[in-house]
Amino acid sequence: MAELSTLARPYAKAVFEYAASTAQLDDWYNALAAAASVTRQENVVALLRSPSYTPIEQAAKLIDICGEQLNAQQQNFIRILAENRRLPLLTEILQQFQILKANQEKTVEVELIAASEITPEQQDKLAKALSAKLEREVSMQVSLDKSLLGGAVVRAGDTVIDGSIRGRLTKLAEALNS
Repeated sequence: MAELSTLARPYAKAVFEYAASTAQLDDWYNALAAAASVTRQENVVALLRSPSYTPIEQAAKLIDICGEQLNAQQQNFIRILAENRRLPLLTEILQQFQILKANQEKTVEVELIAASEITPEQQDKLAKALSAKLEREVSMQVSLDKSLLGGAVVRAGDTVIDGSIRGRLTKLAEALNS
């Protein structure tokens, strides 16, 4: 949703800049991931929507739930989000923080969906080719999907490479129907 990303962007950018300046990118990522995970729990969603609790009370409860996963600066960030009624944006803030972190570290998560087993040698060869093309260090997750019939689908951020037989058949059918 564009509106959520627009609202989350300044917070993600600010926390990223602070984390980068203090060389705590991984600590902040872990803290944001923990807090975002908590805000997706059903009872916490109800708490954040409830008019019975003030923003200060909401922040205090969220900080209590997260426990020692948040240091003093991270707790202050949660309080700032609560004061501005932005705690529900934590998942979006985490996603944008993760993108900024990956850009700085020159890394990319790649999802490889294959129709059959991929050998470690094939994975390594593909990872090296993608790394050269994307100019980033590639971290690959492999999954199987027999419905592809053959070939594979590669997803790296916004880039999708569909080399599956199912994808080719779909394109052929579209070409024949038009």
